[in-house]
Amino acid sequence: MTTTASDMPHQDSKPLIAAIWMIGAVASFTSMAVAGRAVSLELDTFEIMAWRSIVGVLIVVSVLTLRRRWHVVDFRHPLLHLGRNLAHFTAQNLWFFAIASIPLAQVFALEFSSPLWALLLSPLFLDERLTRARVLSAFLGFIGILLVAQPGVTPLSPGLVAAAVAAIGFALTYIVTKRLTGMTHILCIMFWMTVMQTVFGFVGAGIDGSVAFPSAAAWPWVALIGAAGLCAHFCIANALSVAPATVVMPFDFLRLPVAALIGLLFYDEPVGLAIILGAALILTGNWINIRAEARPR
Repeated sequence: MTTTASDMPHQDSKPLIAAIWMIGAVASFTSMAVAGRAVSLELDTFEIMAWRSIVGVLIVVSVLTLRRRWHVVDFRHPLLHLGRNLAHFTAQNLWFFAIASIPLAQVFALEFSSPLWALLLSPLFLDERLTRARVLSAFLGFIGILLVAQPGVTPLSPGLVAAAVAAIGFALTYIVTKRLTGMTHILCIMFWMTVMQTVFGFVGAGIDGSVAFPSAAAWPWVALIGAAGLCAHFCIANALSVAPATVVMPFDFLRLPVAALIGLLFYDEPVGLAIILGAALILTGNWINIRAEARPR
């Protein structure tokens, strides 16, 4: 029988392996942001979600078939799958809207309140402890986010609000994913994510009576969004299966300096001193948390 996160004693946590998985998630999310911005002029957020989910279904079905793993897909825990995918679908729609509306560094900075929410909610939903190292990590990350987002200096806009609300949805997604990794196979989680969100996407896209079909120029970007999104969730699910959410999610802060660099190089979005200092604090918090979890107990 496959060992799950729930079966592992606390001392078997593998934070360094989880960190490697999260590097894959960071790369995937960053490429998805670039692709999402590229296709946003042609498709609305519901259409992006619908077509990217179709790509995801094709990938997951291919993997299940080639690896002969259809037996891992089951109908257990339907409410958990539904809740996870509703939270993620809502958050992802808001995220795509924000990506097209405000600088990448701001989107990722506000999104990084999501791991902070996960840190705070994990003791309530997952029975995980808030150690001093984890609290310090969250505090440093929060200060770093404030430096980058500069609330009160930047005018409040729909894009900023969308990014902030998306963060809460992503935090709920992480929490439910952690629970599901202890109950079912990762491929089962991915299967129901792509299938459910395909339905959600086309229902949302069709509310206005029409669903745009991607052009030949848009399809490579849509395919990249679908593949990168699936890869990101696969990496996160694997990371959560070998380490607590309070370890995994702070490492996700690495996306901030990466997004700032992409914004500077490809979109001429300036990277000021506040972003540099904020990123340094966030990375310091991550390092403290990873080192503390890696110590023998």
